[in-house]
Amino acid sequence: MGFYLNSRKARSNYKEITETAYFVDKSLMIEELIPIVGEGEGIVSRAGRWIGKSSKYICITRPRRFGKTVMANMIAAYFGKEIDSREIFDKLEIHSCEQYEQHLNQHDVIYITFNEMPNECRTYRQYISRIEKRLLVDLTRKFPSACIEDVDSLWDALNNIYELEEEIKFIFVLDEWDYIFHKDFVTDKDKEEYLGFLSNLLKDQPYVELAYMTGILPIAKYSSGSELNMFLEYTMAAERKYCDYFGFTEAEVDCLYDRYQNITDDRNITREGLRLWYNGYHTVSGERLYNPRSVVAALTNNNLGNYWTSSGPYDEIFYYVKNNVDDVRDDVALMVSGEAVSVRVREYAATSMELSTKEEIFSAMVVYGFLSNEKDRVSIPNKELMDRFEDMLLKESSLGYVYRLAKASDQMLRATLKGDIGTMLEILEYAHNTEIPLLSYSNEAELTAVVNLVYLSARDKYWIEREDKSGIGYTDFIFYPKDPGNDGIILELKVDCTPEEAIRQIKDRQYALNFRGKLGGKPRCTGRILAVGIVFDRRNKVHGCKIEILN
Repeated sequence: MGFYLNSRKARSNYKEITETAYFVDKSLMIEELIPIVGEGEGIVSRAGRWIGKSSKYICITRPRRFGKTVMANMIAAYFGKEIDSREIFDKLEIHSCEQYEQHLNQHDVIYITFNEMPNECRTYRQYISRIEKRLLVDLTRKFPSACIEDVDSLWDALNNIYELEEEIKFIFVLDEWDYIFHKDFVTDKDKEEYLGFLSNLLKDQPYVELAYMTGILPIAKYSSGSELNMFLEYTMAAERKYCDYFGFTEAEVDCLYDRYQNITDDRNITREGLRLWYNGYHTVSGERLYNPRSVVAALTNNNLGNYWTSSGPYDEIFYYVKNNVDDVRDDVALMVSGEAVSVRVREYAATSMELSTKEEIFSAMVVYGFLSNEKDRVSIPNKELMDRFEDMLLKESSLGYVYRLAKASDQMLRATLKGDIGTMLEILEYAHNTEIPLLSYSNEAELTAVVNLVYLSARDKYWIEREDKSGIGYTDFIFYPKDPGNDGIILELKVDCTPEEAIRQIKDRQYALNFRGKLGGKPRCTGRILAVGIVFDRRNKVHGCKIEILN
């Protein structure tokens, strides 16, 4: 066993994951890989599906924290020689696979996690030399008769082993292969050299039994040539194969929530809460997916929160938007209001490292998981990401009118609670008089977007739900106070109607019933309940507003 060759690391990491309270067994992915490394033509899966041989070059593209490393550890732990992993896999679903025993710990596996850096690394040469030297040491130790020399390249050493050691082959598991492209010290020349390194190591080499790579962005993002064109790329939004193994499905989250209920006494999380916070992604086949890391962290901590996005409140999201604020600003405003935006997104055509067009920006944001894409309509997937977008709107002045409207949201909430209709109309008219494209008000969606902006800061004090089932219908916005003693607010929006009609709908459909809480439970609001009707008359280009206390 060595640094990378049949290392204990993958087994140790995967074993630790399997012993956690909220582990999800996705070991049947191994069943998809066995035909690639097996001697036969294929196998019949446990579900009775025929799995034939496929390309031995596989690249899995997923956002961060979607289980890529867990699965890489699993694959290396299962196939790797000199490591007894039976105690792990005997308990998992792969144990029932017809060829389970034949391949368990029977292959030489080279497992490299490319996000590990040398101490005080400042150059690409320091980075890649560490990998080369460590793997050469591993190969020399295990195959002394191959006569490997210090000056040999890795591919020369591996070819020596193949020729002199009875055609020995290797499974390569390369996790986060594109990590180095995100380091500031890496030059364009370094990137070309790195692509050449991977190509020489893997392409058309007889010692490659399987090359399994994971990354965030597609290979085309970095390589316009033929260096890595032998890989088949499997993405969340474009390929069905392997899609079930990354992210949590509805059924898997149901099981985890049942487990949470059984082991947690003072429960602070609802099943609906998990859906609102962490759902919103989907595969090309329409399967809904949850962010796995966030679901596990929330259940473990017994608290819904932001566990996935980075420590910065909005930096990563604004990184993509800043190069073309004018082009994306209106669409961001609509998405923050809960609308999906039609864009011709081609995730894997965004080959430029300097994103400039709206299509490139949204493509990259979809790949990184900041947006969800379904049939060329992009949206903010869930509350976890919505909070980050809202932070950006409140703090980034370059967003122009969107920023100004968001900053006015404190004043809008105070005016609403005081019944100050004059100030409310002043803020809405200010929004309209800026003559911004978003405010054509051709439909209620655009009015909704503006109203969402002018109440943005209210999210600090309220749980704001849009299109929430209330009474005998669905209200446009309902504000549940985080402190039940504060006032609750129901907003109904109309175009070419009167404020009185909006208020009448709130009453007739009994939207206020939602503040009473569940039968036998505590009410969600013990303060006043305010019915607020906001309308826009397209003919006269004026807003109208009315507030009525319902209790």
